[in-house]
Amino acid sequence: MSRRNQLREPAAVKILLIAAAFAYFAIMLLLPLGAVLTEGLKKGWEAWLAAVSEPDARSAIKLTLLVAAISVPLNTVFGIAAAWLISKYNFRGKPMLITLIDLPFSVSPVVSGLVFVLLFGAQGWFGSWLQDRDIQIIFALPGLVLATVFVTFPFVARQLIPLMTFQGRANEEAALTLGASGWQTFWRVTLPNIRFALLYGVLLCNARAMGEFGAVSVVSGHIRGETNTMPLHVEVLYNEYNFVAAFAVASLLALLALITLALKSLLEWRHRDELAARF
Repeated sequence: MSRRNQLREPAAVKILLIAAAFAYFAIMLLLPLGAVLTEGLKKGWEAWLAAVSEPDARSAIKLTLLVAAISVPLNTVFGIAAAWLISKYNFRGKPMLITLIDLPFSVSPVVSGLVFVLLFGAQGWFGSWLQDRDIQIIFALPGLVLATVFVTFPFVARQLIPLMTFQGRANEEAALTLGASGWQTFWRVTLPNIRFALLYGVLLCNARAMGEFGAVSVVSGHIRGETNTMPLHVEVLYNEYNFVAAFAVASLLALLALITLALKSLLEWRHRDELAARF
């Protein structure tokens, strides 16, 4: 085989792999997304606006945003604390903690929802205690938040742990040696070094929080207009054969996901030079 043919074959393989990747991307992502948008606008913009602005849809949208607004900050605080602990200190049980952080990735969301029902439901371990004090967790906002926090809490931590481990403790130790307090060290040294990974993890966490279905489906009770998030509202509409409204709400949910993706891409584009310099 000539050297010329040896140089041509990798190019052909490269083109084939690129074509296969784009074909798979188009079939698995673009085609379903296009179908959702097409079906949602099947009867025009007026029908789409009516579907996303009727009372139950508005309630689902508000609840979805509220659950995300509570869950994402909680997981952000946890992710920073966990990453700080794991990357800056050595202690017994450290590998176990890292494994437990990944637990929601391996447990079905439906199972995690059932766990909260077992704990806080009317017949659960703490059900009687909660009922005596008129505290409702399952089939209410607290249950939705707990389920969402559980399935999304690895995202921020998993973005920060490798980065902070790679950076080590030298910068923080230098700041402490120069007289900085713990909070000053965090705000002026640690946070600037992890801000891009932190924002990336927050965006991923937010996207999963808004789109979560399995866990919240178990703990919500499907109370229309009260505990249905957007994914659950889509399911209700679809089961009622109201396909246009179902796809309209689904297209809005997809639009929120695309906005999240756009923010992520913008973040990477604006700071690509700094990220390249760091990593």
